[in-house]
Amino acid sequence: MKSPALPKNETARLSALRESGLLEIENHPTYDRLTRLAKRLFAVPVAMINLVDEHVVVVKSADGADATNLPRNLSFCGHTVLNETPLVVPDTLDDARFADNPLATDDNPVRFYAGHPLRLPNGATVGSLCIIDHQPRQFSPADVEALADLAALVEVEFAATCATIIDDLTGLYNRRGFHHLATYAIGAARRRAEPLTLAWLDLDRFKQINARYGRADGDNALKAMAGLLSSTFREADVLARYGGDEFAILFANSDEKGAWIAMQYLTEQAAVWNEHAEFPWALSFSWGVIEFNHDRDDLESWLKTADRMMYSMKQQRGTGC
Repeated sequence: MKSPALPKNETARLSALRESGLLEIENHPTYDRLTRLAKRLFAVPVAMINLVDEHVVVVKSADGADATNLPRNLSFCGHTVLNETPLVVPDTLDDARFADNPLATDDNPVRFYAGHPLRLPNGATVGSLCIIDHQPRQFSPADVEALADLAALVEVEFAATCATIIDDLTGLYNRRGFHHLATYAIGAARRRAEPLTLAWLDLDRFKQINARYGRADGDNALKAMAGLLSSTFREADVLARYGGDEFAILFANSDEKGAWIAMQYLTEQAAVWNEHAEFPWALSFSWGVIEFNHDRDDLESWLKTADRMMYSMKQQRGTGC
């Protein structure tokens, strides 16, 4: 078995994927319609839309197959993103790259695969629209064109997501919106020689809330945290749900000491909220605060430092996930 190589632009590709917001969207009816259409159009048992992340292939829609994410080193789609043209494998057992792949030799094998690379508006190839059969088959030039037409429709949906800067669940900025505003804020702060401070926040025991009480309560926790942020901080502060249960607060014209005081006040407000809440769980969070260093930092390094500081608090408090 040959594991897929990494694209030459892997770092930039992953950055574009994560900034796109596509990884955060769990359900997308249009994707499901397109995989249903692909399955019927090509008369195959499986059609999927996948995103190729750093270590896993994230299944965004699957018709006829389990939607569980796959290890990237075993994936066919990991090979698809290496080229601009579709990857067509009429019989996986006749292809040295896949002949001994567990996906091609298990009880319900992938014997035919056709995948079309999917791109973001900036040209980064982030995933594939693929169809699968459990028997070998041929794929004509007309079939390739039809698959390309469906892939183009998926890319239209990608573009619509990329253009969105607001998180649907919480009403805060999403990852893409935050990156746009943070980049602008850094430039403005440098020009004015003003301080700029970032707070990075992660809900405590969020996975346990989902597991014990259900996803609806998990969503309620995220919305409650967003509401608490909005009611606590200034309108000039940039509030974002960065992804999952991670939130970012950008304090304009505030040094680290001022931001620390603001976060302490947020903690106090959370305690008040918990006293009056009618949920079976408490709202708690870990956080880190770091001021931007105009001589040393860029946005990526700044985010990583804040994340490390947040994680350090989480470890000290033993709050887990």
